[in-house]
Amino acid sequence: MNKTVLVIDDDDILRNSLSKGLRNYGFSIIAAQSAEQASEILARISVDAIVLDRMMTGMDGLTFLKQLRHSGNNTPVIMLTAMTGAENTIDGLASGANDYLAKPFQLRELELRINNIIQHTNSANTKMPNGLEFQDNEFFVTDSQSTKRAFVLSGEEKKLLQNLTTPVGNIAPASPMVAKRLRTKLNIVLSHLDIITIRGHGYKLIDISATKENKDTV
Repeated sequence: MNKTVLVIDDDDILRNSLSKGLRNYGFSIIAAQSAEQASEILARISVDAIVLDRMMTGMDGLTFLKQLRHSGNNTPVIMLTAMTGAENTIDGLASGANDYLAKPFQLRELELRINNIIQHTNSANTKMPNGLEFQDNEFFVTDSQSTKRAFVLSGEEKKLLQNLTTPVGNIAPASPMVAKRLRTKLNIVLSHLDIITIRGHGYKLIDISATKENKDTV
């Protein structure tokens, strides 16, 4: 399955050039001309990686990235910038960027860096609780008889479970209704998993067979 990359850049020429070039490398590309438009896209769908320009009109890339991480979204991000200096790289990485690439750059280098952060993220995603798997952008559950089947979730439930498991231990925001529905479904198929409330922050997935944490009710 092709990996989906969201390209965010307010420069029409560069955005279109990056989109065309990355498609030639086999990626599925979604393009956004602003951070605001990108936020609307990410509210509806999940992507495998984000290529983010730092300097944009409206909301700048650094502010967008901080808000993205604060919301609990851990999609890997490569930040692009024409700004030089170690302090700018540090700012980007400290704000949650997985990689930082200075302009000008070769498209081949960007392609390799995207594949690297996706591979690293996928490796982290494989470390899931017993009985739960994530493959080809879908969740699966395995019962005590080793029978594997698709875990049917709504779009909002799937997004929350992704945020809770990338990596496991993440605290992710969500509406109480979505968290409650996901918790109910998990309890039915994997009784050793639960979702607890971290008051003021969001929700967390725990393995109750391996922890003695006190639980709040969703």
